[in-house]
Amino acid sequence: FQAEDGIRDSSTSRGLGDVYKRQVIFTAGTGNPFFTTDTAGCLRAVETQSDIMLKATRVDGVYSADPEKDPNAKFYKNISFEEAISKNLRIMDGTALTLAKDHKLPIKVFNLKDENSLSSIAKGEDIGTLIL
Repeated sequence: FQAEDGIRDSSTSRGLGDVYKRQVIFTAGTGNPFFTTDTAGCLRAVETQSDIMLKATRVDGVYSADPEKDPNAKFYKNISFEEAISKNLRIMDGTALTLAKDHKLPIKVFNLKDENSLSSIAKGEDIGTLIL
C-alpha cells in the first residue's frame, strides 16, 4: 500500500472540513492509556460523522474463528453488531464495537494485505465484511 502525495497530517477540527469535501482516512490512537486503536478509530469516525469505519486486518473479513488457525472457520459477508458481540468474534475490542453500534456506525472489515482493498472500497466494490 502506498500513500498518495495528497495525504497530510490533520487535526480533528481541520479534518472536519476535509470530511465534507472528500474521503478522509484517519490513523493513529487517542494518545490515552486503556484505549485501543480500534476504539480511537470508532471515536474519530463518530466525531466526524463519518459514513463508515474501515477496519484493516490480516484476513478477508470477519470469521467464526481465526481462519489462520481454523480451516473450517465460516466467513461472514454481513453480520450484526449484536451477533458479533454475543459470539465474541474478536473482530475488535468490545468498547469499539459498542461505540459503533450505539452511534449506528457501520464497520467494514477488510484485508490490508490486498494492495487494492482501499481503492476497491472507495469505488463501492463489495469486499470484506460489513458489520451493521
